[in-house]
Amino acid sequence: MSDLIKVGMADFKVGRNPASLISYGLGSCVGIALYDSVTKVGGLAHIMLPDSTQARSSENPAKFADTALPLMLNEMIKLGAAKIRITAKIAGGAQMFTFANATDIMRVGERNTEAVRSMLKKIDIRIIADDTGGNYGRTVELKLENGIYRVKTIDKGEKEL
Repeated sequence: MSDLIKVGMADFKVGRNPASLISYGLGSCVGIALYDSVTKVGGLAHIMLPDSTQARSSENPAKFADTALPLMLNEMIKLGAAKIRITAKIAGGAQMFTFANATDIMRVGERNTEAVRSMLKKIDIRIIADDTGGNYGRTVELKLENGIYRVKTIDKGEKEL
């Protein structure tokens, strides 16, 4: 039986096979799974906001796409992952509520997804699968044995990326 490592909101964790990383209740948040298939080292981040430079308080770097991803990547490299082999799978970024006269600031899910894509491009990590957008929550699990990223939803069922 593998260890199940829980990743909270505004958090990230790294591990290696045979562990699995799981994060519950992604709404507008984005779950980013990074994985090295050779060493079977992976990381899962549950980011809440796109950009630490626009926040009043940025004492938790795991909360933001621009700060969480480089930190998680470095932790994976310490466990033996090679950056050149790491790929990404992302899920979440939903628009959970509808607002009349919605402004850009209210599109948190979309902004989070854009920030994650931009940051992954900046750190040269390729996205190989995604399940983003919509108006429903997700729970995600990264199996470090094989890199499968399982996305579970209440109404839409379950899929493997």
